[in-house]
This record gives sequence, structure tokens and C-alpha cells, in this order.
Amino acid sequence: MSPKAKEPSAEAGAERVATIARKTKETAIRIRIDLDGSGQYDVSTGIPFFDHMLESFARHGLFDLEIEAKGDVEVDFHHTVEDVGISLGQAFREALGSASGIRRFGSCLLPMAESKVEVAVDVSNRPYLVYQMSLDNDRIGSFDASLVEDFMYAFSQTAGIDLHVEKRYGKSPHHCVEAAFKGLARALRDAVAIDPRETGLPTVKGAL
Repeated sequence: MSPKAKEPSAEAGAERVATIARKTKETAIRIRIDLDGSGQYDVSTGIPFFDHMLESFARHGLFDLEIEAKGDVEVDFHHTVEDVGISLGQAFREALGSASGIRRFGSCLLPMAESKVEVAVDVSNRPYLVYQMSLDNDRIGSFDASLVEDFMYAFSQTAGIDLHVEKRYGKSPHHCVEAAFKGLARALRDAVAIDPRETGLPTVKGAL
């Protein structure tokens, strides 16, 4: 007798797409994400280095991503970076839907030139951030690399992700930060992938 085939995941074949619009006195943001895309992107935040990081996030996560953000960058980049993190997390969580059938966990140890950064995620709906990325120099052109922690915190909180980012070693702040964004993308790519052996939520609690 052949073994009984498992029922397909509730999420199998479902469209995992979301669009979020957020407007405050400091920023106006629109984000669309498709978790099952091919890495296409159209990103404009008014902060060139940040655009580059978000484009890398989309490409290496194979997420189709559209971001249009206008903020008071003449004052500081902080509001835009943080609010994009909030909005991207909200879009990510909405696109994930019930999260039925996902692998849930993902990690990536990513080298970039002289740097190596490890990123691990648990898509658990219990947000937490551990961020250990001490840099010798916080400036990447006009960008303050300390804002990356603000982005990661905002994203993890609204996406409901337990996120750990650790620099193993590295000198160039550009390489370290870029490795963190690419590592996050690859870890999430694995975590949100549909597991063909999983028929429900990946938890014994009954809910994420």
C-alpha cells in the first residue's frame, strides 16, 4: 500500500503580495512586496546608499520590491530609514498571510571581501533584535551606518521576526553593512519558503 500523500500547504500557490502606504509629518512611503518574485526592484528613498542596500535585499531575497519614500532628508536620514523599516516590516507581515507551510527559520553566513556577517531569523511573530555590528567608522559617504540598527529594529518589530545580526569580522563599514542586508535577504528567503513536507503552521503552539 502506498503511503497517503499529505495535503498541500494552505499557502501553496497562494499569492503572497502586499502594498502598504504610510504617511506622517516626516515621511510619505509606499511599499509593494511579492515574497515569491524574482528579485525585481524599483527603489527610491532619496538616500542613494540606502537604495543600494534595499535593492540588494530584493535581489538576493528574490522578492519583487517597490519602494517610494519621501522624507525630510534635509533634516536627517533617520526618519526615512526608520519609517521605511516600519513600512517594509508591515508589508512583509501582511504578504506572509497565515504563514502556513513556511520553513520559519533561516540563516546565512555571508562573506563580502574582508568582512563576514552572520544573520539568523525566526519568523515567529515574536519580534526581537540582537544587533552586534561594531564598526570602526560609522560613515559611508554621507550615510550614517548606525542607522542600520534603527532599520533592523523597526523591520523586525513590525514584521514579527526574531532577528540576529552579528559581524564576525571586517573593516570596511560598506562591506559589513552590505553583507548584513544580503544576509538578511538570504535568511528570509529560506525562512518564508514553502516546505513541501509542512502541512500547517511550523509550531506546537497552534499559532505564530
